[in-house]
This record gives sequence, structure tokens and C-alpha cells, in this order.
Amino acid sequence: MRSPPRLVVAAVAAVLLPLAACSSSSSSSTTPPTAGAAATGATTTTAAALTGALNVFAAASLTTAFNAARSTLTAANPGFSVTYDFGGSNALVAQIQQGAPADVFASADDANMQKLVTAGLVGSPVTFARNKLEIAVAAGNPKQISGLADLAKPGITVILEAVGVPAGDYTRGVLATKGITVEPKSLETDVKSAVAKVTSGEADATVVYATDVAAAGSKVVGVPIPDADQPSITYPIAVVKATKNPTAAQAFVDSAVSGAIQKALEASGFLPPQ
Repeated sequence: MRSPPRLVVAAVAAVLLPLAACSSSSSSSTTPPTAGAAATGATTTTAAALTGALNVFAAASLTTAFNAARSTLTAANPGFSVTYDFGGSNALVAQIQQGAPADVFASADDANMQKLVTAGLVGSPVTFARNKLEIAVAAGNPKQISGLADLAKPGITVILEAVGVPAGDYTRGVLATKGITVEPKSLETDVKSAVAKVTSGEADATVVYATDVAAAGSKVVGVPIPDADQPSITYPIAVVKATKNPTAAQAFVDSAVSGAIQKALEASGFLPPQ
């Protein structure tokens, strides 16, 4: 059999080469992420991810850190805005259960977050920070309070947080373990309100987070609680399933774990997640 004429071979090749090129281009554009990235669950907060508006419900103790991170996030992501609703974690849970428009929820304890998980209102939570309890007293520590036992002494006016508020529940657990009975003057809705009672002179002491003492600056003095008496304080965060901006909500969560928000948390004295 005779070989095809060279002109015919050249014509066929001219047709097939573009087809091969198109096939290669199509294949590369649909290549899935690498197995390594999928295995590590790596996520990156990008300008494209953080767009639109978010409403974030967050524990009151996160006020300073989250506000500090806002300017960084909005400067790096034009077109993005975030509104915060700070309060006691238990009160925020109740609002979300009642249909409040939240995109992300950051709690100061696992117990309150679990209520929303059980109700099917949030996605899978992730821990993004830890904290410690600390006694907050008036500047100069006029009552010379040196530890938890002093809170039970006559003449010491103590403020605690209400039942259900994480800081209050943590504190009551520690006091019960140590056999210390404290009769608080009042039970506050969140840690910021408790600190305010000390700075205003209405109370001699309260128990809040170490980060709240730091945020109050010279207005209060912190009396450390030994590590042996510290409860395990972890902060979980999750996307609220009813969000209308799930991409940005997830990007916010990612930033809290290992991005700009995490850096703001560390600068405010929070301990990193473990």
C-alpha cells in the first residue's frame, strides 16, 4: 500500500493539533484541588470571599478584639462591612433561636453553642480562642483582695454574672470546687457590665476574663487566679445556617481561627486555640 501524500498528512495534522490543544485546556480548567489541601482543610480568606455585609453575634468579652479586627478586614476587603452584636452568650443564643438575623455566632463557652447545634441552627463549630478567669478590683486594690477566698469576707461587695452567662458559670464552678461561698450584690448580664460596676465604685470586685481586665486599662487591677484553679475556657465560632451571605460568613470564621481576627485576639491577650 502506498503512503498517503505528504500534503494530506500535513492537512490532517493541522486539524488535529488545535483539537488536542482545546482538550488540554479544558482538562486543566477543571482540575480539582490538590489532595494535600483537601486533607488539611486549608482555607484562605480572600477579598472575593469577604464581600457584602455580615451581622456577627459575639460574646461581650470579644468586643475589643473584634472591633480592632474590623478596620483591618474592611481595609483589605473593599465592599465588605460587619456589624457586631455583643452580649452574654446565653442572651445571644436566645435571640438567634427567636430568629434574629445573625450570620455568625461566637460564644464564650461550648454549652451555649451546643444549644444552637442541637437545634440545627448553626454549622459545625470550631474553637478559635481560649481564656482565663481573673479577679477585677478597683484601681489601687483598696480592699487588698489577694484571692478568691477574700471575696467571701465581710465588707467586700462582689458582683458576678448571671446564671447562663459563661463567665458567671465558670466562676461558680471554681468557687464550689474550692468550697467558697460568695453572696454577690447583683448578677450582671455580661462581663462588661460586671467590670463597669467595679469601675463605677458600686462593687469592690468581680470575676471576669483576663482579657476584660486588660481591656479596662488603668481603671481596674487584676488579681490572678492560680492555673490549678482555672477551668477550661474555650471559645467556639460557627456560621448561622440562616445566613444570606454564607461565603463571607465562612471567611469570617476562617479569619477568627487563623487570620486577621486571630491576630487581633492574640494582641488582646486571648490564648490561641489548641
